Amino acid sequence: MSRSPRRRAGALAVLALLSSLAGCTTSSGNAVTGQNYQAGDGSITILAPDQRKAPGELRGPTVDGRQVDLASYRGNVVVLNVWGSWCGPCQKEAPALQAASEALAPKGVKFLGINIREDGNRARAAAFERAYGITYPSLFDSTGYLLALRGVVAANAVPSTVIVDAQGRIAARISGATTKATLVDLVDDVLSGKVPAQ
Repeated sequence: MSRSPRRRAGALAVLALLSSLAGCTTSSGNAVTGQNYQAGDGSITILAPDQRKAPGELRGPTVDGRQVDLASYRGNVVVLNVWGSWCGPCQKEAPALQAASEALAPKGVKFLGINIREDGNRARAAAFERAYGITYPSLFDSTGYLLALRGVVAANAVPSTVIVDAQGRIAARISGATTKATLVDLVDDVLSGKVPAQ
């Protein structure tokens, strides 16, 4: 039985939305996990203050076994970065994220990683953090954390970076790997309340 034109158009609209949220340009497998991911194109989405919504709950154990809760960062701008040790673009952007975290720390900006799809291998995630000198915490190994960012980050869009404003609302997203300069400029815009023309 064929779909009606209305249902077909609706399905195409959903696919277009998912594609734009993922910001994908390529799809690649990984030899370590065998799981597919989509590398983003570096596109940036900025939300006006009246369009911002709070993410879902983000709390749990970190790579080093401590507990962290995004809610405890309220009052600070927070950079959330979705990554996996198995992800080539994540490896490439890790030094830029660490450098940005150091540059933005004097402004009270917090960083929180969201590590996914490590198959429970905490040692692999910890080795990644050591290799790139990552000093900020990361929630450990759960794609379930992405439910808190549903509608903002697609489950297979790795890496992705989300900026949460001081009121705890999602202000911006970078789909794919980023650079220090891009991230610092974007966070500065969020801090200042600037909303670039769309």
